[in-house]
Amino acid sequence: MAAKTYGRPKGKIVSVATRPILPTPGLTAERVALLHRLTEGLPPADLYWISAWSAALAAQATRVVLPAGAVVAEAPNAATGERLTVLYGSQTGNSRRVAERLTERATAAGLNVRLLRTGAYPVRELAQERHLALVISSQGDGDPPDDALGFVEFLTGKRAPKLPLLKFAVLGLGDSSYPQFCAVSRRLDARFAELGAQRFAPLGEADVDFEAVGASWSDGVLERTREALGTPAASAAAGQRPVALHAVGGALHDREKPFAAEVLDNQRIVSRDSAREVRHIELSLQGSGLRYEPGDALGVWPCNPPALVEEFLRLQRLDGGQEVAHEGRRLPLARWLGQERELTRLSRPLLTAHAAASGNAELARVLEPERREALTRLLDTDQPIDLLRRHPVSWDAAQLVAALRPLTPRLYSIASSPKVVGEDEVHLTVAILEYHAHGSAHLGAASSFLAAAGDERRVPVFVEPNERFRLPADASRDIIMIGPGTGVAPFRAFVQERQAVGAAGRNWLLFGNRHFAQDFLYQAEWQQALQDGALHRLDLAFSRDSAAKTYVQHRVREHGRELYAWLREGAHLYVCGDATHMAKDVHEALVDVAVAHGGLSAEDARDWLAELLQEGRYARDVY
Repeated sequence: MAAKTYGRPKGKIVSVATRPILPTPGLTAERVALLHRLTEGLPPADLYWISAWSAALAAQATRVVLPAGAVVAEAPNAATGERLTVLYGSQTGNSRRVAERLTERATAAGLNVRLLRTGAYPVRELAQERHLALVISSQGDGDPPDDALGFVEFLTGKRAPKLPLLKFAVLGLGDSSYPQFCAVSRRLDARFAELGAQRFAPLGEADVDFEAVGASWSDGVLERTREALGTPAASAAAGQRPVALHAVGGALHDREKPFAAEVLDNQRIVSRDSAREVRHIELSLQGSGLRYEPGDALGVWPCNPPALVEEFLRLQRLDGGQEVAHEGRRLPLARWLGQERELTRLSRPLLTAHAAASGNAELARVLEPERREALTRLLDTDQPIDLLRRHPVSWDAAQLVAALRPLTPRLYSIASSPKVVGEDEVHLTVAILEYHAHGSAHLGAASSFLAAAGDERRVPVFVEPNERFRLPADASRDIIMIGPGTGVAPFRAFVQERQAVGAAGRNWLLFGNRHFAQDFLYQAEWQQALQDGALHRLDLAFSRDSAAKTYVQHRVREHGRELYAWLREGAHLYVCGDATHMAKDVHEALVDVAVAHGGLSAEDARDWLAELLQEGRYARDVY
């Protein structure tokens, strides 16, 4: 049996056995290599699962539910041109959900369909595709989701093939409060057309409340795909039973049906004199049927602060008990404001509606295209209540409910491994958002809700899988974790998991915060992990403890030689935390490291990092 070796410092060699080479009729050498890469390091249970999945396809199963909830519905021996390929690029799971629903509906309609993450899509197959639907989100300043970076770069780059036979449809998810609303989907839609492909459905653009637009766009995709493939609406797969190899799809609770979790512990984990409050929260999942892995997120459906609801009612001189009908539902106004509408996040649509209703010239000017920076500052610092106080408008109850955006769940990186805390328990690390502006206190909806969670308050939760942010299947691989502030949460789960399974790979954590004495989150646990050998290296950056501010990106450059050596030896790199500044600064520091210690040009260094992203060896969970 052949063996692979990965070089280590001090002459330590880890040998990883490869699998025997078997005859592979019909498979190219490239596909065989891909199979070996995908299955490398998997435990027997996972290999048996893959075997069962393959057998199900060979036995003409038409629907297979994968562990992450994705659906593959592909008839055996079908030509590529006779199927619909559904791709999604998702940062928070919304694009994935739309793509999954489209795939499930296509399956029920008898279509031959496959569903893939953009990060898992073999881009060399693009030239052979004939019908493709893409659902992709834009984040930040028009950036693609991390998992879609490789796909976007390929499609917009010089290697993209001409696509004269492809029929495509693109749906973009975004937030119209950002200037670059749905920028990624617009760019890709135009690029497909530039490469010669033909739209079989118009470009769809969905705002934060994406459900209706997503369903309408999917209707058009299904209708035109059925026409193109000649498949009747009645299922061509009638009489064939779906094969479910994993029970994720049958969970008792999900985003639409959250579980009311009991609070087991809720404690402050920064010093009393810290300027920021951070809490460690432990929740019970007993009886929920929910399961998670390190790297996943926990979705929390919050309630708005009661005092804020009362202030809205007072300013508008409205009765909280008044019944209000909206979009087929009838609820008391206090219920709409407390549990159904966004009261702590100001949005561009609300600002636009308020400017029109008030006739305020100042607000109208902020919305002008050339005032982009002023609009961004306003959306970042103000809440809807500030708008009502400074620019009063007498909304009636129905108008107010319609003008406010629907409340959305908040996602928190899970800070525990079920192998250590048990499957019926989950931990979170939550920074409590509280600040003063315009002469009054401002709170974050979810963090204030969680801060007050205790014996008498249950927390509605669901698990949001994060396929992009997983530990390496090969436990002998080293990992590098960069997580300042509450971005350290998933790495607590990673270290717990690696210790529980006896992973042979080394674990290196780079953590940063403001003050060592006040904000060193989980300090005792990291020190114990170092003593136990569960953590092999810890580098710290506390920005306010010296005259020169030091951040994690400075530590990346400072220890660049060792970091680059770890990556060249096969280590996986993870970054979690702020997307606006930290993640970009760390990425630039990594480019500098590759240039300084790898002898690469800046362009080649960026290409190298893009390859690591595509391979899944560089993963980011940023927000």
